[in-house]
Amino acid sequence: MNAPLRSAEVVSFGCRLNAVESQALAKAHASARETVVVNTCAVTGEAARQARQAIRRLHRERPQAEIVVAGCAARLDPQGFAKLDGVTRVLTEHAPNRALSSIEGTRGLLAVQNGCDHRCTFCIIPFGRGQARSAPPSEAVAQARALAASGKKEIVLTGVDLTSYGVDLGDGWTLGRLVRLLLRELPHLERLRLSSVDCIEVDDDLLNAFAEDSRLCPHLHLSLQSGDDLILKRMKRRHSRQDAVDFCRALRKARPDIVFGADFIVGFPTETEEMFSATLDIVDDCGLTHLHVFPFSARPQTPAARMPQVAPEVTKTRAARLREKGEAGLRAHLDAQTGRTMRLLTERGGTARAADFTLARTPDIEAGLMINALCTGHDGRALAMRLTASDR
Repeated sequence: MNAPLRSAEVVSFGCRLNAVESQALAKAHASARETVVVNTCAVTGEAARQARQAIRRLHRERPQAEIVVAGCAARLDPQGFAKLDGVTRVLTEHAPNRALSSIEGTRGLLAVQNGCDHRCTFCIIPFGRGQARSAPPSEAVAQARALAASGKKEIVLTGVDLTSYGVDLGDGWTLGRLVRLLLRELPHLERLRLSSVDCIEVDDDLLNAFAEDSRLCPHLHLSLQSGDDLILKRMKRRHSRQDAVDFCRALRKARPDIVFGADFIVGFPTETEEMFSATLDIVDDCGLTHLHVFPFSARPQTPAARMPQVAPEVTKTRAARLREKGEAGLRAHLDAQTGRTMRLLTERGGTARAADFTLARTPDIEAGLMINALCTGHDGRALAMRLTASDR
């Protein structure tokens, strides 16, 4: 009798989109043999290095396993990954333009967009992901309904360049129009959240959705990268410093409770101390709370790799200063929550998230519950909460 097929184990690196795709990869590579899919990331050289290191470790520890390599780094360097011991196959095809969803974890992840048509000078991801592709709206709605039916109280929309949703569909489709459709078609969904967005691509429908429907989570993570206009031009970003400030001001007017996070690259080629100071200042000017700070990592094949580089020790110091600035902003935000009763979605590990993505400690509470709790303080990173029987 043939052995039953079992889903492949997946080791995933990188973004939320990779996390969604990993579940599909696990099912697609079901086998009677022990199979591990390594879903790689190429956003930095360090991410690709970690993937190679994981493959070597897997082969040492489980020499009998078939190792399949997928993801951005694999598409960019298929021959290099194929040479690694234990690798039986490298997947290089791009994902189709359909919605993928993941029910693993507390939230439901829904990938509605893939690929990118922009060519930022520091970024190699478009070469690993291909052109921008949007899932048909009907399929996005169907997948969202399935996630809600599975018990997910929050759905997160994700993509490589999420705010470019609809550019390949025509007929006036935008991310804002899709968001409003999902909110209308899923009236009992408690939360809809967006992942990273590009402020210059946000349309009026999306701004109106934030103003009109409280179920659209008041939190946006912005792909800003710098606060200096000349660096933004050298990055080939499409927004200016003022664009970012104006966007945050307009959205905060429409949704006063909104909280912003942002990605920043520190030590981009030619960045001076004055240019870096503009990045420090934009944290206050935009009222940013959650910062992701990345020291510049030169990627081969990108224009930025050929530009005059900033000394590594300078980059490291600036990254620490920007993180310190972000931590101060987070503490100020947490201070303002003390005494508030908040609605939280509990996660694994005794934590929970508010609608604005603020982290809270909720020990001894199972994951996947919506609870109300009173904020009694914080530890600089997360809120301390007090629950009563009526809070559940």
